[in-house]
Amino acid sequence: MTGSLARLLSSLVCACSAAATGCSLADLNTPERMNRGLVLVLPGIEGPSPANFNIARGLDDGGVDAAIRVIDWGTDIPGGMLVNLTDYARNQRVAEQIRDQILEYGRRHPGRPVHLVGHSGGAGIALLAVERLPKDRPIANVVLLAAAISPRHDLRLALQRVTGGIYNFYSRMDVGLLGAGTGAFGTIDRDYGPAAGSVGFETPVGLYDDERKLRRKLHEIPWTTDLVVHGHTGGHFGWTVRGVVARHIAPMLLKAPEAPAPKRMPANVPQR
Repeated sequence: MTGSLARLLSSLVCACSAAATGCSLADLNTPERMNRGLVLVLPGIEGPSPANFNIARGLDDGGVDAAIRVIDWGTDIPGGMLVNLTDYARNQRVAEQIRDQILEYGRRHPGRPVHLVGHSGGAGIALLAVERLPKDRPIANVVLLAAAISPRHDLRLALQRVTGGIYNFYSRMDVGLLGAGTGAFGTIDRDYGPAAGSVGFETPVGLYDDERKLRRKLHEIPWTTDLVVHGHTGGHFGWTVRGVVARHIAPMLLKAPEAPAPKRMPANVPQR
């Protein structure tokens, strides 16, 4: 590991590895809120931290009235952050476990919306989880914040399993962890180079018409200087600032899915 990358990971630990003790989210997990829907927040490779607490609180501040849970999907073994990033077989199993949680919630609360919000490595896990859902059990939305996943990741399965959309919040200023970091150690889906949370997703060539229509569910939302006033200066954790989440991310979960266009009646069929 180079000295600069070691310092990056060290600063990440210092900033975010402390568990959010004293930051209970119990009031966001009441039976009343559970009956209105569920939001699963998936942390980055550092695990539960004040950053994830800010995401949960920011969603609540922004009007999301569903239950909000932070899911600790990582390992706590020594060197766990790199394991969380690089152990693809383990992460596939973790994605299946999160899928099962979603399906179990659906059985207990049929018809209620489910959203996934993932930051950094957790954004990659969110995509791996949603693309494993049965096609007839879609969730509402997937929100990706500084996603540590390849910009070439095949999104077709995931897009087929959301009724709303996939929202990718990215920043070209995020060149440390999602440029140098993923270039050296790879993304959650084991690609090497700048991640989708830094440069956005690439549009595949040669898409069929139905694939182009499906692609409309992908919404790319770049960082702009307008966000500086709210505390997001373009870095990796800017999307986790509570005010940024409330103003710019929570509204994505409040949007109603686009209704299909009404079918046109043949001219010779009388309309009632």
